[in-house]
Amino acid sequence: MTGLVRKSFDAADETRPFGDNKGRLDLLQTSGGAVGRAVFEPGWRWSEHVKPIAGTDSCQSAHTGYVVSGRIHVVMDDGEEGEYAAGDFMEVAPGHDAWVVGDDPVVALDWTGFGNYAKPA
Repeated sequence: MTGLVRKSFDAADETRPFGDNKGRLDLLQTSGGAVGRAVFEPGWRWSEHVKPIAGTDSCQSAHTGYVVSGRIHVVMDDGEEGEYAAGDFMEVAPGHDAWVVGDDPVVALDWTGFGNYAKPA
């Protein structure tokens, strides 16, 4: 490992588009694992735009991240729900649905859950 590493999400190692042009996931591969930047466009909903790709009934990724912009609503399989907005740190366990709230795109960074996110099963 080198002492300094610099990468840009604008030149990601991999980009995975979401259905209906509702956003994308940009991934950077690091020595500590994948780090992702997701852009969820208004109207995006996991159960509509990623579920067909993932092939699971709900999102089975655990997320540890930071919301850069926008607002996203999350509902766990057990009914617990919450909302995250720009500036919020978030931890979300596997087993959830989520959607964009409002007319602004959600941009979120994630250090744990995007390695296999929106990757065909």
